[in-house]
Amino acid sequence: MNDQAKFQGPRPGHPLLETDPAGLNGPARSGVVSGMGQKTDEWFDVVNERDEVVRRETRRVVHATGLWHRAVHVMVFDAAGRVFLQRRSMLKDLSPGLWDSSCSGHLDAGEDYDAAAGRELAEEIGVRGSAAPARWFRVDACEATGWEFVWVYRLKHAGLITIEPMEIQYGEWVEPAAVSARLAERPADYCPSFRLIWPRVAERLQVG
Repeated sequence: MNDQAKFQGPRPGHPLLETDPAGLNGPARSGVVSGMGQKTDEWFDVVNERDEVVRRETRRVVHATGLWHRAVHVMVFDAAGRVFLQRRSMLKDLSPGLWDSSCSGHLDAGEDYDAAAGRELAEEIGVRGSAAPARWFRVDACEATGWEFVWVYRLKHAGLITIEPMEIQYGEWVEPAAVSARLAERPADYCPSFRLIWPRVAERLQVG
């Protein structure tokens, strides 16, 4: 089965995805409403240096002030060992248009890591399962993660990928070695958190 048969969602050039973030050609085109972008009134758990919840704040405050909070990244692999990478929507408030993990996102206030991983898989790429994917490794909060404590998950998936165009421009299945080569050649094309996480993923893939 080829990539097209296993990938469901708009491709580059699809009118649903052709936005004009610089505003050079008038309003955004069909399927994306100009100005909708990322919600800023979501509530996140703020945590301390031990990743313990201390209070709650809105997304806007958390990002504006650099408070420690929580996020998940999920690496989705197909049967051939390729990883699915997404190119983020230009509507995202952070790293718009950059390449990123298969799916990723913040934990909502009161949500745990496993629940967030399952939710992000369903919301961003249409992958639904009865159980959360397997935890792989943890990354401490730092500038590269945007002050997020991150759990990275691993999932093997043989079904369709159905992207959410408000979150993702398009995606691609890529051999891990090719990801490493592309990242080394054009690091600015990738999210800072992905640049930190991917070498750790590649190292773990090499040792099985």
